[in-house]
Amino acid sequence: MKLPIYMDYHATTPVDPRVLDAMMPFFSDKFGNPASRQHQFGWISEEAVTSARGTIAKHIRAEPREIIFTSGATESNNLSIKGVVESSKQNGDHIITAATEHRSVLDTCKKLEKLGIRITYLGVDQFGQINLDKLSESITPKTILVSIMAANNEIGTIQNIADIGNICHTKGVFFHSDATQAVGKIPIDVTSMNIDLLSFSAHKMYGPKGVGVLYVRSANPKVKLTMQMDGGGHERGIRSGTLNVPGIVGLAKALEISILSIADETERIKRYRDKMYNAFITRIEKVQLNGHPIERLPNNLNISFLGVEDNALMMSLKDIALSIGSACSTADPEPSHVLKALHLPQERLHSAIRFGLGRFTTEEEVDYVINRVIETVDKLRSQSPSFSRSREIVQQQ
Repeated sequence: MKLPIYMDYHATTPVDPRVLDAMMPFFSDKFGNPASRQHQFGWISEEAVTSARGTIAKHIRAEPREIIFTSGATESNNLSIKGVVESSKQNGDHIITAATEHRSVLDTCKKLEKLGIRITYLGVDQFGQINLDKLSESITPKTILVSIMAANNEIGTIQNIADIGNICHTKGVFFHSDATQAVGKIPIDVTSMNIDLLSFSAHKMYGPKGVGVLYVRSANPKVKLTMQMDGGGHERGIRSGTLNVPGIVGLAKALEISILSIADETERIKRYRDKMYNAFITRIEKVQLNGHPIERLPNNLNISFLGVEDNALMMSLKDIALSIGSACSTADPEPSHVLKALHLPQERLHSAIRFGLGRFTTEEEVDYVINRVIETVDKLRSQSPSFSRSREIVQQQ
């Protein structure tokens, strides 16, 4: 076992060696531009992109023509939301999303608000799920899009995506889902789930950084997007720019590996996660789980160790890569907007740590993390006068 131990798989993942092997030829011998259709170099790259598009479409139950390649989920989220707003101006000016969405969705919506678009931010329950009745009630004749993530990147809570999609289609509203944390970890079927737009990235499932997908439904209903990047008319005129062929090949390979191994990998990672959780709740007092206890990602464990400041715990565990929130907002000193949306007490907000397990996590690493965390929490609490006093009060009662 090598230190430091990586337990931040929600932020990013290492590239699987099998993915890297698939990508390597497209950095050297097969380096052509797929838009160069006058010679063999371009044909080879175009064929690789076409094959990757087909692989990705198959695994999310889409059509190949519905797969648009982007630089990642942030771009896909921006393109889907802004693209629908611009193309649907004549139909309405109202978007519905959730308070716990990723910043790339929330910040996009905030920008659109300044331009006159009306945004409804749905609250969530104590576990992070939206209320389906409130969603249905919030849809008006002017609603053009509902954007709800499939699984949360901080607390791991999985939304009732199929039910949300059914509500949207019943009411004639487009449904977009940021599935960055979900694809490759839980089954995603855009057809049965009534998803019209779907965003995800390669680097969250053991693929390369800098490449992602936006699925755009082509029929029943057909989604029209206004391009946000001009020049060249690549990707059916939706997203211009020379395609990242090595990245696209890597994304398809990463998704294929994840889907084929999803059952075995889920069972193993969930077993490790539950081992950690059970150790914490039996060997440490005043520990609370954040997020849904059942409907959650198999690799996610978000825990509040009451009486211990999250930053102090992180600084004391420098041999373990952990997180106190989204990797996209780590510079923000305020508590996570996701945890705030759960209406947790201040003590829980400031003591939450996210453990993200993954494909290369070993049981030896899990055992090490369990012991280090327990030892560190005990030490920090012993140095906290306020926690010691609260413990004495409880014991006297």
